[in-house]
Amino acid sequence: MSSAALGIHPLVDALADRIRLCWTQLPELEPLEVDPELEAISGSLDGEDLFIRNELRRSRGLRKLHLEMARLGAGLQILHCVFFPDPRYDLPVFGADIVAGRGVVSAAIVDLSPVGPSLPAPVAAALDALPPRAFSQERELPAWGTIFSPYVRFVRPSDAAEEERFVALVGDVLDVIAAASRTAPAQPSDHPDTVTRHQGQLSYCQQQKRNDKTRRVLEKAFNPDWADRYIEQLLFDDPLPLR
Repeated sequence: MSSAALGIHPLVDALADRIRLCWTQLPELEPLEVDPELEAISGSLDGEDLFIRNELRRSRGLRKLHLEMARLGAGLQILHCVFFPDPRYDLPVFGADIVAGRGVVSAAIVDLSPVGPSLPAPVAAALDALPPRAFSQERELPAWGTIFSPYVRFVRPSDAAEEERFVALVGDVLDVIAAASRTAPAQPSDHPDTVTRHQGQLSYCQQQKRNDKTRRVLEKAFNPDWADRYIEQLLFDDPLPLR
């Protein structure tokens, strides 16, 4: 059965396909083990079926590539994607999210978030060189959004043309992080810059965990302990301690 027949918003499908295409272009790509209980999840929320699917990979310079797709009944659909860098590499966190429901996209965001004092110079230069892409409805960042870079785009696409524009924008940003991951040199675990990036990624994860909306939905659909495990172990797991 096609995605359209299943009621999946075309932007969700298109962005997932673009992310998977990026994965094939990353150096040293390999599968990342995921707990079978967290790979494909079924639950219920307010009388509607909830389905969550997780895909994990890793590659050179990136300790975890996570793509999550969730669907509640015939309405709410969510795509959540994060590329977490290995702190030994001077790379930012890639993040993209879509919230759609009944044919309307209410939120779409993409960013390369710094884990140091600022974005790596080559990454910032590459972002500066991207073609401008205009959207009619820019959204305000949440209170915990201090983790984002000056290049973050948080929009509400108003039509199919803007949805296609957002996929193109995310594709541009994916190309930037993919190129950076191919060329960034590894630094020792005890290098001061590595330690700074490790702390920065811990801060990024802590700020993301402040999004109470995600926790409330998971607690209601499952239970608080399960929600904590899902958030702490899968969505925003802290980078391993440096050795």
